[in-house]
Amino acid sequence: MIFSYRKLLVRLRFILLFMTLTVVLYQVMVVLTSWIEPVNRYRAPAGNSVKVFGQHEHASFPESDKMSDRLRLFYWYGE
Repeated sequence: MIFSYRKLLVRLRFILLFMTLTVVLYQVMVVLTSWIEPVNRYRAPAGNSVKVFGQHEHASFPESDKMSDRLRLFYWYGE
């Protein structure tokens, strides 16, 4: 069996270049993801806006804590 060192070096160089470019592309995607993603998605809204649903907060109607009553009120007000 005959080994060609020149072909072996070309293949090793290709593999090394491929791995390097893969790592660089991955790092670029990580940077872009952190740049595009909002800082805190679940923060309290600013200005005149209000948070629509707070899971740990009580509804403004204390007589109804069931989800069906809340859904009925949602459709009743048409929000």
